[in-house]
Amino acid sequence: MTILTKLPLVALVLALPAASVAQSGGATYCTALATKYQRYVNSNDRHYRQATPPTDVSVAMSKCQSDWASSIPVLERALQAARVDLPPHG
Repeated sequence: MTILTKLPLVALVLALPAASVAQSGGATYCTALATKYQRYVNSNDRHYRQATPPTDVSVAMSKCQSDWASSIPVLERALQAARVDLPPHG
């Protein structure tokens, strides 16, 4: 193999760990959003706002591990609408 054919292979091998870290980071952030939503918005405590989350928020919370990319915006909007600060990202 020449250097030109090896270079794309080396780039791919180096990029794989970075992609898995980014995915796990997204899932972790999504879980942090869901946890914060459950603690501050979705609670049976009379001091908090609502006992049952809207359907889109409930679905987003359940999909944090499998489809965190589409779940994060839903959870961020829900927390912002409830005037709850977002957890740190990253």
